[in-house]
Parts: sequence; C-alpha cells; structure tokens
Amino acid sequence: METKTEIINANRLKEFFRFCLVGIIATAIHYGTYILLDRWMNVNIAYTVGYLCSLCCNLWLTAHFTFKQNVTILRAGGFLASHAINYLLHILLLNLFLWLGCSDAVAPVPVFCIVVPVNFILVRFVFKKIK
Repeated sequence: METKTEIINANRLKEFFRFCLVGIIATAIHYGTYILLDRWMNVNIAYTVGYLCSLCCNLWLTAHFTFKQNVTILRAGGFLASHAINYLLHILLLNLFLWLGCSDAVAPVPVFCIVVPVNFILVRFVFKKIK
C-alpha cells in the first residue's frame, strides 16, 4: 500500500510531466512564430509576438491539463504576472545570447532551457496556492 507521501510525490511527477508536454507545445508555438517573423521584423518584436501567441494556449492548457484547475480571475492574473516575470527573463537572456554571438535561430534554445524550470515554479505556485 502506498503512503500519502508516495502518492503526493507521484502526483507531482505526473504534474511535472504534463507541464513539460504543455511547455513543449507552447515552446513550439513560440519558436515557430519567432522563426517565421524574424525575417521581417526586429528580433525582439518577433520574439515577443511568438511569446504572446504561445501564452494564449498556454493558460488554458496549464489550467485544464497540467493542474486540472479552473481558470479564475485570480489564477489568470497570477498566471499573467508570472509570465510577465518569465517574459522579462526571456528577453534579457535572448539579448545576452545574441550579444555573445549566437545566431537569431539558435539564441532562443538556451533561453528555453533556463526559463522553463523557473516558469514551472512560478506557475505551479499560481495554480496550487491561489484559489
């Protein structure tokens, strides 16, 4: 028989796996939009438009699929606030990697690797602590 701690840990692992799946979808939307637009506009604008496109589906998937919660005004506000912090981290790191010499196409890759764990912590707090 599983203990309460083992069940909680198993649920957190499932939650993290679902978060990763949603993250892959959101990242694909973000990166795909960015690559398409990067040819025609400033890299920061293209990156921002990609971020906003991914944000739209990310809220719904995170609430309903990852954390199995309803979207309330407070959760949506918390989600948007956490993503505002996340976005600033994205833009700062993107420009750092561009400054270090990464190409426009490659620079987002290390950014995603750094910000995804940070985003998980922020968003998990929003959906688990805010009612």
